[in-house]
Amino acid sequence: MNTTRRKFIGTMATLAATAGAASAWPSTFSVGRAIQGPVRVGLIGANGMGWANLNSMLNVPGVQCTALCDVDTNVLNKRAGELKTRGIEPKLYGKHEELLADPNVDAVIIGTPDHWHCLQLVDACAAGKDVYVEKPLGNSIAECRAMVAAATKYGRAVQVGQWQRSQQHFRDAMDFVHSGKLGKIRLVKAWAYQGWMKSIPVKPDSPVPEGVDYTRWLGPAKQRPFNPNRFHFEFRWFWDYAGGLMTDWGVHMLDFALIGMKATTPKSIMATGGKFAYPDDAAETPDTLTTVYEFDDFTVQWEHANGIDGGPYGRNHGVAFIGNFGTLVLDRGGWEVIPEGNRMEAVPLQKSSDNGLDKHTTNFIEVVRSRKLEDLHAPITAGAHIAIFSQMGNIAYRTGEKIYWDAQRERFTSKAANRLLAAEYHNGYRIPAIG
Repeated sequence: MNTTRRKFIGTMATLAATAGAASAWPSTFSVGRAIQGPVRVGLIGANGMGWANLNSMLNVPGVQCTALCDVDTNVLNKRAGELKTRGIEPKLYGKHEELLADPNVDAVIIGTPDHWHCLQLVDACAAGKDVYVEKPLGNSIAECRAMVAAATKYGRAVQVGQWQRSQQHFRDAMDFVHSGKLGKIRLVKAWAYQGWMKSIPVKPDSPVPEGVDYTRWLGPAKQRPFNPNRFHFEFRWFWDYAGGLMTDWGVHMLDFALIGMKATTPKSIMATGGKFAYPDDAAETPDTLTTVYEFDDFTVQWEHANGIDGGPYGRNHGVAFIGNFGTLVLDRGGWEVIPEGNRMEAVPLQKSSDNGLDKHTTNFIEVVRSRKLEDLHAPITAGAHIAIFSQMGNIAYRTGEKIYWDAQRERFTSKAANRLLAAEYHNGYRIPAIG
């Protein structure tokens, strides 16, 4: 564990022991106490979806941005400048521990690369902050377990950024699936065909850009020279930091496959694919993948392909519930039912009519205020479940085996698969052990 984080955790323990007398902490430090005034939000990771999440949250009445944190001062200063034009001047930090020690922060958004989610979420919960964390929740099965344990121990509201759970047409589609009108559903397909995700050209290592704390960016990941391919958005194509499209889009679409089937854990998983489109580019994760999850009387199939938009049913992403009477096809644009012959009536496209991200962030703020954690649309347990499910697919691919899950022991029957239950941590960091 590095020195900064060790000091931070020690400070948290001291403050926890004296919380009743320490006026430096907001009232929300006490578990279960609602916020009466404005909700003060800090953002950790101010690029990409972290920034989108903050802007959405600022649309909710009574939300204030009081702190920004990023290891790239170029990003940090850019975002601070954009907020200043709106009359918002948050404090700026380079380390998340510093932001979490700020008494003027009630809740945080974690928009950092996947390999940092676990440490930052556990620290935030220990600091008495509520958390809106980007998906996928964790970068390994062990991390997801630690994160759920931390949120439970500290009684924090944690919303995972699976915002489709807040969209009405996704909920309506699930109601139709559950109605039984499709007949027996024997196969569910979920997919992401992403034509805009092109090849990642090989680039040489280079000096760390000015203003970037690269040691902090790496965190628990393996020490490597700086390479622009591994930084900012492209990090998701490297196993050190993320899980490729399987965890990037899989957590969205597979989530609804499981909701529709009221399913939990599979009996077995097998996967095949590789770097078929761009075999010589810089990415590590497969650009083409098919994964099959076996349940008692149906299967769930995942497909992804970089550089192609022509997915099943003419959609570049989606979920299809294939029943004896018809097939329901669902994506972010809406849902429809395609009948099997004349066995049922068709349902024309039911278009999306709301903003899922805005509804999702609003739901989070409402729960931060009410402390009714059961009202969260994507609570940490749900985020952990689908992140683990997606990790299972990657583990099957990386081992090259058909792997079997032992639900009682919460591990695989394969030694090779079990070696991938936890992400490798380096540089003195460890996956937190939550007592």
